[in-house]
Amino acid sequence: MGNLVDLIKTDIRYGDALKACMNCGICTAICPAAEFFDYDPRRICDTVQRGDEETLEQLLRSDTIWECGQCLSCKTRCPRGNVPGMVISILRKVSQDVGYYRDSRLGRQQAELMNGIGKNILEIGYCVHPDRVLPSKHPEQGPIWEWYRNNICEIAPKLGANYHGEGAGALRSINRETMDELRSIFEVTGASSFQKEITED
Repeated sequence: MGNLVDLIKTDIRYGDALKACMNCGICTAICPAAEFFDYDPRRICDTVQRGDEETLEQLLRSDTIWECGQCLSCKTRCPRGNVPGMVISILRKVSQDVGYYRDSRLGRQQAELMNGIGKNILEIGYCVHPDRVLPSKHPEQGPIWEWYRNNICEIAPKLGANYHGEGAGALRSINRETMDELRSIFEVTGASSFQKEITED
């Protein structure tokens, strides 16, 4: 076995992700991403199962592994119990570990995601929060979003949100103890160092 195959197969998730793909194509038939991209989970599982280092390297350097939406529809349909979406997660991690993601336009976007969503989680405890979705950076939200943000203190309670309030509810302030615990989880699992590595690359 070559180096990439070893990295893929030593991932703790591999045993549950890919047991024995028989190339039936049910995962591709159910896959929402396959409808919009030249994306084929069956082909990816076959590539991993065959273990050809050259083909694996091409896959890890491509946009293909970043086109999966991680909905895991594939998991519910595979007659062999494979989880192509988890295979994709493993491939993404290996691509990042060896630096091949830099050759992919979609792979390079991971740094932007970590600078946005990853930073938000560690700073305020939310992936996405109205305070961080600025109209100047997200024009696709349109003028209603800007109006909502300008009037959020009045509107949020009407929608059941506890905007910057204490206690329970959407948009509440996350207490210091919870934030400290969240940051500790990131540190202990290596997520913080991994995030730093990707964003500084």
